[in-house]
Amino acid sequence: MKYEQIDKQLFIENRKKLALLLDNGSLAIFNANDVMPTNADGTMAFRQNNDLFWLSGVDQEESILLLYPENPNEKEREILFLKETSELIAIWEGAKLNKEDAFTTSGIKTIYWLDELESKLKKLIKQVDTIYLNKNIHSRATTEVESRDDRFRKMIAEKFASKQIKEVAPIMHDLRSVKSSIELSLMQRACDITEKGFRRVLPFIKPGVMEYEIEAELMHEFLRNRSNGFAYQLIIASGVSSCVLHYIENNKPCKDGDILLMDFGAEYANYASDLTRSVPVNGRFSVRQKTVYAAVLRVMKQATNMLRPGTIMADYHKEVGKIMESELIQLGLLDKYDVQKQDTKNPLYKKYFMHGTSHYLGLDVHDVGSIETPMQEGMVFTCEPGIYILEEALGIRLENDILITKDNPFDLMGNIPIELEEIEDLMNA
Repeated sequence: MKYEQIDKQLFIENRKKLALLLDNGSLAIFNANDVMPTNADGTMAFRQNNDLFWLSGVDQEESILLLYPENPNEKEREILFLKETSELIAIWEGAKLNKEDAFTTSGIKTIYWLDELESKLKKLIKQVDTIYLNKNIHSRATTEVESRDDRFRKMIAEKFASKQIKEVAPIMHDLRSVKSSIELSLMQRACDITEKGFRRVLPFIKPGVMEYEIEAELMHEFLRNRSNGFAYQLIIASGVSSCVLHYIENNKPCKDGDILLMDFGAEYANYASDLTRSVPVNGRFSVRQKTVYAAVLRVMKQATNMLRPGTIMADYHKEVGKIMESELIQLGLLDKYDVQKQDTKNPLYKKYFMHGTSHYLGLDVHDVGSIETPMQEGMVFTCEPGIYILEEALGIRLENDILITKDNPFDLMGNIPIELEEIEDLMNA
């Protein structure tokens, strides 16, 4: 892995948190993600299952974590199963974790090779009433491919049909939604790398540069700072493409007079950052671009101030909508009399601001967490209002990553330029 060793205390504490929430007489099992094929003998880059990583720090395929907090045998309350390494594997694939390395990473003392899994499972499951298994139940998930967790669940249901199976995902969602100090330091590192990328590309942007050239500059800066790369499929959208919410082609020339909307973030140690900035291709905002940009920035600042303990996401989005509504009236995009008569279930502002303002951020860019749960200290949310005027080929979105604290919201991206004058000065330095 490119990132530096993470303090194993993070994973030790995370396992303690989960153990307190499991039913008496139960065990929980977590699987690594699959290595996904491409074509012929090719494979996609491996990305670890986030729950397994959160609990162990193990970033290796074919790994399994078993937690049995009430096991009378203290040595088998936490067990890690790993693919056994060898000299041959080391030559062809690179060294895998040995047992000593796995302990250093995870803090788990009991480690077996995978060929011992079947016998150990048979013995341990006999002792419990309930088995917690994992599943992707993210609200945005549209999974068609059978996962390693899915296949494992079928095996457990077949071989241990008398046991009760419970879902561990809802518990993990609650736990992962509140970040510890070590997690926040990793997320800050991701944001700091993102800042380096943004500062690198600002002077590079000019009429005639290709969107993919900007993407290449960002990737260069991310990799040289120990990031694995982008935390999600980035958007480098110039001109009318700035009005396309998920434009990912990044294959057009940037033209004089256009706005360039860039939505990207570095990943560090599997943790995501998520930034959006909208800048003038020629280095100077037009009067109209400035006016729209300033409106979005005002909405962003007011929305950020609302990200506090006790805030309910649905209420927050409704209030941000009202603020946006007022700005759109001032811009001449909405008529205040039409707004008074609008269908409140389908507000008029959604023509120009059609997406939500915030989402959870963490190991996933759209991280797990309940939108019905009041915001708590330690949660991290994006704040990303935007105005998209298709008829003007003008899309402005601004986005930073905000930590909920007991006092004022803390902007993890507070050092990244966002004011109009800052942007122009850096682009023309």
